[in-house]
Amino acid sequence: MQLRTLGTIGTLVTFMEVLKQIDQSLFLFLNDIHSVFWDKAMTLFSSREIWIPFYLLIVYIIIKTYKKNAIYILLLIGLSIAVSDQFSVLIKNLVERLRPSNDPAIGNLVHVVNNYRGGTFGFFSSHASNSFTIAIIATLLFKNRIFSFLIFGWAIFISYTRIYLGLHYPGDILAGWLWGALIGYGFYKLMVFVQQRYFKSNFPEIRTKAISNEDAIQLLLFVIIYTGTILVTINRLTKYQFFS
Repeated sequence: MQLRTLGTIGTLVTFMEVLKQIDQSLFLFLNDIHSVFWDKAMTLFSSREIWIPFYLLIVYIIIKTYKKNAIYILLLIGLSIAVSDQFSVLIKNLVERLRPSNDPAIGNLVHVVNNYRGGTFGFFSSHASNSFTIAIIATLLFKNRIFSFLIFGWAIFISYTRIYLGLHYPGDILAGWLWGALIGYGFYKLMVFVQQRYFKSNFPEIRTKAISNEDAIQLLLFVIIYTGTILVTINRLTKYQFFS
């Protein structure tokens, strides 16, 4: 029995080492695709501040769609993001997995932008977790295919910027997605419970109400025009050697 247990442990350790090697190899492949233009673009898109107009539009549509219910919905969304973010910080400090940019094993192979290496540890990604928390909650609230395509595309893109900048392994991103999805779904169910328990007579009903295709298309067009404008601006500045 003891030999069998030791064999199982050995197999598990080997399996984890293989996963680690795959994670590193995939990271190096994705991180190696870069240019001066995308260095600037990914740095900008990875920042939370650049997406404030997008967040405000989502808040506006929540208020427009859910009326009085929007108050506690927005409070719970804010709480869900805080839980997602702070738990990821806690796990980083417990697991202590070095970010790729700080890992002596591959650090010299990592493409780092503007010498920014982030904090010491990177498992799991707060950006991935927070973006998927928002994506899951918003998708369940809005119940619109166009918007679902938009918000998950946005969440995946935000997550990819962290790999591009050398701050997270794909495994950090995947774990962040899983945690974010769990938190997003859990808080959505909490929203439904709060309405059923305390605001049952109010409308519209969270479980059935959906946003219109018109609102979803407006959001999609905004993101396309907004990101397109940023990319064109960066391209012009790069062309005229504004960036050193």
